Amino acid sequence: MPLVLVHGNPETDAIWDELREHLQREDVVALSPPGFGAPVPDGFGATSDEYVAWLAGELERLDRPVDLVGHDWGGGHVCRVVAARPDLVRSWATDIAGCFDPAYVWHERAQVWQTPGAGEEAVAQQLAVPLERRVAFFQGLGMSSQAAERCATAFSEDMGRCILSLYRSATQPKMAQWGADLTPLRSRPGLVIIPTEDHYTGGEALARRAAERAGAHVAVLSGLGHWWMCQDPRRGADVLRTFLSGLA
Repeated sequence: MPLVLVHGNPETDAIWDELREHLQREDVVALSPPGFGAPVPDGFGATSDEYVAWLAGELERLDRPVDLVGHDWGGGHVCRVVAARPDLVRSWATDIAGCFDPAYVWHERAQVWQTPGAGEEAVAQQLAVPLERRVAFFQGLGMSSQAAERCATAFSEDMGRCILSLYRSATQPKMAQWGADLTPLRSRPGLVIIPTEDHYTGGEALARRAAERAGAHVAVLSGLGHWWMCQDPRRGADVLRTFLSGLA
């Protein structure tokens, strides 16, 4: 049964490389959303709904059901796919469950991307930064040096356009509406991963509240931040292994 990993923004599947080494499995599949390490198909508008349809289509091509793990926006796509197409998965895991709480407020950078004009300016500024400075910036956020280099290199005009479209498609109250009823997630075993130093996803209280509504297990990664899989890949792999080993 494949273990499928889905990353988010502003990333490529390089963020999973060290975690995959510690998982020591041959059946791990890392999917790259369009614009984030993969080409953007003609006509693809990069809205949340379109990414959900994309992920469902990718899973339909694999041996099913799968164990599905999402990080950042990948975690958002995971929750929405499981709610709509539980037939595709055996289990699911996300590290942004708190974003689906009605009290969630988008972080400052997301609000800039969601603002016409300001978002375009922010993307242009990032594109103008020399590669070595962008790598250092991503490392400072918590990526490993290898992941930071690959993600910084992949940052492009296409990625920038996808960032703006994706975040604008999820401007509040959209996230609150998607998270209003998480009971469909109860149809499959779930895991909510809570890195205590992740300041983008609403904090532990919101994540726990969402986990309870979704009927999910909780794994707290004390001292780790948004890129927990880069900061302590062994611990991240252990959390996933423990969860998956408990499935019937």
